[in-house]
Amino acid sequence: MQYLKWRWRRAGGYREVLVVAIPLVLSTATWSVQHFVDRMFLSWYSPEAIAAAMPAGMLYFSLVSIFMGTAGYATTFVAQYYGAGRCHRIGPALWQGVYISLLGGLVLLGAIPFAGPVFKLVGHSPLVQQNEVTYFEILCLGGGAYIASYALSGFFSGRGKTWPVMWVNVFTTVVNLVLDYALIFGHWGFPVMGIRGAAIATVAAGGFSVLVFFALLSSKKIDNTYHTLRGWRLQKDLLLRLLRFGFPSGVQFFLEMAGFTGFVLVVGRLGTASLAATNIAFNINTLAFMPMIGCGIAISVLVGQYLGADKPDLAQSAAYSGFHMTFAYMVSIAAAYVLVPDVFVAPFALQADPQGFGEIYRYSVVLLRFVAVYSIFDTMNIIFCSAIKGAGDTRYVMSVTVALSVFVLIVPVYLAVVVFESGLLVAWVFATAYVTLLGVIFFLRFHGGKWKAMRVIEQRVPVAKPGPTKLGRAVE
Repeated sequence: MQYLKWRWRRAGGYREVLVVAIPLVLSTATWSVQHFVDRMFLSWYSPEAIAAAMPAGMLYFSLVSIFMGTAGYATTFVAQYYGAGRCHRIGPALWQGVYISLLGGLVLLGAIPFAGPVFKLVGHSPLVQQNEVTYFEILCLGGGAYIASYALSGFFSGRGKTWPVMWVNVFTTVVNLVLDYALIFGHWGFPVMGIRGAAIATVAAGGFSVLVFFALLSSKKIDNTYHTLRGWRLQKDLLLRLLRFGFPSGVQFFLEMAGFTGFVLVVGRLGTASLAATNIAFNINTLAFMPMIGCGIAISVLVGQYLGADKPDLAQSAAYSGFHMTFAYMVSIAAAYVLVPDVFVAPFALQADPQGFGEIYRYSVVLLRFVAVYSIFDTMNIIFCSAIKGAGDTRYVMSVTVALSVFVLIVPVYLAVVVFESGLLVAWVFATAYVTLLGVIFFLRFHGGKWKAMRVIEQRVPVAKPGPTKLGRAVE
């Protein structure tokens, strides 16, 4: 008990982590609710809509993620500048993230013409393909705003002032879900739009989010302290440094999404029931996974702030405090997946066709057992990966993710499903092994301590104080 009290009160302890993490956990929980309800509405609309939403959404998010990870890495710059007491550098760092988001928006627009050929190549049923193309194309229209919103939120989260991020995400989720209900089913005078309506609702909510963040950053008081408006200019050195550390983070984010997108696309070859059950299992997992992401962001921020202040031991303490709490949380959720899976799967069956949903339901219950196993190791993955990324160790994270994505997830699953026709459960064995290895490897990297000497911000140049003079010249 004395240890827990000490751990609660100390710098880098449970209390400090929770102060930063709780709004971020609630914020990411709103993302979970948004995706969960969105998929639930689509499952009520048609089996083809729910089957198409996950592959198309994950392909879109895979493309977005490389720019989100790069632009959003401005949060680490904000954290280290804030810890170092150099607040005037925060605004310029945010603006470099905004410029990266503009580039990302253009790339996503360029991806729209390729949607039809890509989903045709995947080989899902024609009606599922049609829904996939529609959903993907509309989402791409709003990708730039989504990336910019993520970068701008770093102003608050990087300083540990995370409540505004939560409230913006709460209101954004409300906008999304109200539009979802109206546009998918055709309520309040809107036409029935199905999956097209779901995509439009997501794009509109993203635009709302970025406008709110810009409004919050435009006050004179904030600009005077943090240069959020006057720091708008493109700064080559700062942009290149953000790309140097942020791009590997974006690649890692992309490869994780691409790996699971490839997984979902390959599983889709096993039939609509296997694909729908996989989509449902992943969506249920977001209820637990996304709050852990919020805690991971908090750890990354605290590590960045303490390293900016040259206090690596407190950075390490914060990371372990975050791990203790998220591990306890995740073990409880994993137990619920195994013991009461019906609680999680039942909402998807609520208004679905009972005859058509029966096989999907049985598969979903089994897949939740795999989710329960890998979720525990995902705690290690999220916390310790976030910690070393908060220091700037992004190239190592990228390299590990590349190797495991290719050699543990994508290639083995393709061989198992397409070449050897091994079935759904073997594919999920490889997915579980992938997450488990990520968790173990990132823990070992963190434990090694190399990250403690890393920084992403420029170091101060010492100014020599004049010493005694000789012959009228200062001796330094």
